[in-house]
This record gives sequence, C-alpha cells and structure tokens, in this order.
Amino acid sequence: MNIEILNTEIQDFITKNLTTETTKILLKGTDFEQVTTLEIIEQIQAKVKCKKKLPTWFSKKGIYFPNKLNIEQTSSEITALHKSQLFSGQSIIDITGGFGVDCYYFSKRFKNVVHCEIDESLSSIVAHNYRQLGVTNITTVALDGLEYLKANSFDYDWIYVDPSRRHDSKGKVFFLKDCLPNVPEHLDTLFGYSNAIAIKTSPLLDISVGINELKHVRDIHVVAVKNEVKELIWILENGFNSPITIKTVNIIEGHKDTFSFKLNNESQANIAYELPLKYLFEPNSSILKSGGFNSLAERLKVSKLHQHSHLYTSNDLIQFPGRSFKVESVIDYSKKRLKSLKISQANITTRNFPETVQQLRKKYRIKDGGNTYLFFTTNYLNEKIVIVCSKIY
Repeated sequence: MNIEILNTEIQDFITKNLTTETTKILLKGTDFEQVTTLEIIEQIQAKVKCKKKLPTWFSKKGIYFPNKLNIEQTSSEITALHKSQLFSGQSIIDITGGFGVDCYYFSKRFKNVVHCEIDESLSSIVAHNYRQLGVTNITTVALDGLEYLKANSFDYDWIYVDPSRRHDSKGKVFFLKDCLPNVPEHLDTLFGYSNAIAIKTSPLLDISVGINELKHVRDIHVVAVKNEVKELIWILENGFNSPITIKTVNIIEGHKDTFSFKLNNESQANIAYELPLKYLFEPNSSILKSGGFNSLAERLKVSKLHQHSHLYTSNDLIQFPGRSFKVESVIDYSKKRLKSLKISQANITTRNFPETVQQLRKKYRIKDGGNTYLFFTTNYLNEKIVIVCSKIY
C-alpha cells in the first residue's frame, strides 16, 4: 500500500481520468514522483469497477482501491446488505475477509466484527478504508482466519467464510473440498468456536453436492440480483439435523421476490400437468437454481406443462415470483406452422427443447426484441410446441 496515492493532487487526477482510456495514460505517463503510472492506472481501473458494484466506496473521498481482481471477487453492496439481514448478534468473524464489503454491512448488525485477511497489503487497505467510512467496530487482522481462530480462545455468535476455488480446480466439478479454506475438512474446528456458520459460495456449486459435503445445514439462500444468481449462502447450525429449508430471493430495484420450501417436501408435492391455459408463468433464476419446481406448483396452485419444462400455467392471473404472460396462441412446432405466423421479431425462450435460441433465430430469421414472446417447449404429452405470448409484468 503506497500511502502517497492518497495525496489530494493524485486523487484529483484519478477522479478526472475515470473515463480516460488507460492505454493513453500509460503512453503519456504522469509527472508524479511518489507513485508510478501503473499504480495510478490500477487505482483508476479498480475504482471504475466500483461505480455500480460498490457505490459507497466509489463516492467516498480518500478510499484506497486494491487491484481490480479483488473488486471482481468481492460481494456487491446489494448482496452484502441482503446477507447482513439474514443474521445478527454480538460478534461475528469473517475468516476470509477480502476487500471487506460483507464486514462493513455486518458492522451494522453486530457489536463486534473481526475481519481476517492473510494478504497484509489488502488488510492494510481495508483498515484504512474503514477509517474513511467511519466504521469503528471492525477489527482487522492480517492473518489466516483459521490460524487466528486456533490461536485465540474467543467464541463468536457467527463465523462467516467465503472460500475461493483453487487455481488448479479449473474445469473440474465444483466441490467445496477444492476450495481454500477446505470448509468440509475444517468444519469441526469451526464449530469449536461458534454454533452458527454462514458460508458464501458461487452459484456454480450444485446444491446437492454442497449438502453431501457439509453437515448440520439449516438453510440455503439462493440470492439473485436482476434475475442473475449471484451467490449461495449456506447457514449451518451445530447439531441441526432437521429438514433443510431453501430460501430464494430475486432482488430487483429494491423489491424482493421471495419463495421458500422444505427440501424434503419437493419430491412429495402434489402437482398437476396441463396444456397451456390463459396465463403462462416463468420462474425467476433463483427458483430455477433452487430446484423447487414442484413445491412452487403446489404452493401457488398452478399446473406444470411438463416435468422437465419448468413453465407453469393457470386460468387465473396470480402474483408469481418471475415473469407472467398472457397466452395468445399455441401451435405445434413445425417450420410450416411457425412461418405462417409471419413473426420477424420476438423475444425467444427455450425450455426442455432440443434447439437453442440462437439456432431458432437463425433458422426462422427472427430478430430479438419487440412485444411478442415465443416459448419453445415440450408439453406433458411430449409434443414440441410454441407458445405465443404477450408480457404482463
């Protein structure tokens, strides 16, 4: 951490050049003796990435930014705020602190927060930024979080961990045992310091795989922002052996679509299958990731089109956690029938269908956009169909 970067003159230069191509700055160079041009470019690139993802850090004066990779790997403020609302207490320790966004929001819900980061430079940056942000109840520790736990006899209300995939695990199936720290291996150690553990993982982790690797899983939160799943949050409670609850949320402009279900009820749900009725419903991405397809149908009293299509239908318009459409027409899938509709522009979705959206666009010369929505799918009679819809909301 080069503290000279925080000089007013250099900070002004960074702010004025946020929209300047960094290659131009590199070629032209800078006149500052205390810092290199590369250091300034690193600050610019990282700060630009914070504009939408971390607006609090972006807008606050005197913030020191790490390399852009740290920014890419950190939680967004939207997801960090949501996580902080899931649990609270007197004390929490984050054993994989990173850039410290999660801890910043934990500090609003806990009296004492400990941020552990093995990278000394990054830990110094985080400590400086907390001072700039006026946070006084976070202790930053430049050590491996597991080693810090073992070296102290403190107990915590919560332990938070965000394991990262090892570089040599690329291309492999995502297992928690392939991450650092290896949470399954150290789980008993972690429970020695807290009865409650929260684990953040990438949405690439298969839920069934995570359940098999862990124990005492109480809740699994599937968190999506603007219909893109961002992370899974695993809540572990020492000694918990009851059915797991899966909770989904899709955060859109301050509004949250939520749905939850007991995992063991999914296979027992009482569902019906129908041909497309008056309305068609498409679940949001957090529900699709959760696998709660039958629970959703039973709870909302809607019918499925097919076991594997994950589209729902009803003659009643309901509040649905996803997109809702009015069915205009339904046709059998054939080149002749589709061309007879004379549709040159439409929004296309495929569900349980052998051709991709790209293949269908090219095959039928249908441009993207417009007010028409086409769902290429399979009904419960195993017939390939096209559902022509207009969007309701």
